[in-house]
Amino acid sequence: MSTTPDFAVSVLLIAYRAADTIVAAIDAALAQTVPCEIIVSDDCSPDDTFAIAGRHLAGYAGPHRVSVRRCAQNRGVSAHLSELFALARGRYFVIMAGDDLARPQRVAATLAAFEANPDVYALGSIVDEIDLQGRPLRQGVRHMPAQFGLDYFVRAGKLATLLGASLALRREVFECFGPLRGSAEDNILTLRAALLGRGLCLEQALIDYRQNPEGLGSWLFARHDATPQRFRRRYERTVRMYRDVADDIEAALARLPALTPPRRALAERIVRIYRIEADARSAILDRPRREWLGPIWRGLREPGLRRKSAERAVKLLLPRRWFGLRG
Repeated sequence: MSTTPDFAVSVLLIAYRAADTIVAAIDAALAQTVPCEIIVSDDCSPDDTFAIAGRHLAGYAGPHRVSVRRCAQNRGVSAHLSELFALARGRYFVIMAGDDLARPQRVAATLAAFEANPDVYALGSIVDEIDLQGRPLRQGVRHMPAQFGLDYFVRAGKLATLLGASLALRREVFECFGPLRGSAEDNILTLRAALLGRGLCLEQALIDYRQNPEGLGSWLFARHDATPQRFRRRYERTVRMYRDVADDIEAALARLPALTPPRRALAERIVRIYRIEADARSAILDRPRREWLGPIWRGLREPGLRRKSAERAVKLLLPRRWFGLRG
């Protein structure tokens, strides 16, 4: 194990129920061409993820500083990452997942991009998707434009984010604002970074992103749920997620008293957009149709939400069962 005291980059390799993929994910982290601090952290998996990781790294003597740990109880992604941000020592954090495969140049490309762009606080990359067996699916999948700031989120018309599995951050994104609130770590970290500066999505694929039916995105949107309740679950989960994001960014704004008025106004609009989306979904779930009108009207006043809000206005005329809900 390296005795070098300082590393620019901390790789945070988070895992949950990853017994079948953790060895490959660790090997991909160890293959990075820049020496790093690598923390492999299991979120109290019920399977053998932690034991397998420990055995695989026993006796490691390469260029990286490597440690393996386990959460005392299952924390969820946001709380898990908050623990690791507090432990990590690097100037930059590179997030890896226990079911994905980082390309060997990922850390080097990330470090070069940060050092060339001092106003960039978060970056990701396009990704190549693979299936559970590692077979290629879609290539060059992009989740964000090549560069973006707060204004992008106001006009985007969707609640966009860098893909969490491809995220890398300056440590200030955590130190300025503290632990993450709620479960939407990728949205929260991307927006926090935009509050501090701007973000990038690199043009080269730096990870093989595994399409996992047990992943957070699949759970959140009930993609593999065939029950009649799947649409309700999706709406309920997204309502909670959007409110969590709004709460986190609102709290982050309170910690930035020197933020310029134009940037503060943009950030406040982003918070408002998330709250409108949460209120609209909540109203559609259970409330009388007349209570849909408030969120629809507020959405029509936001250019990025006008199309969605117009679609919801049409839904006022349709039975709930037509879009997967009862009542």
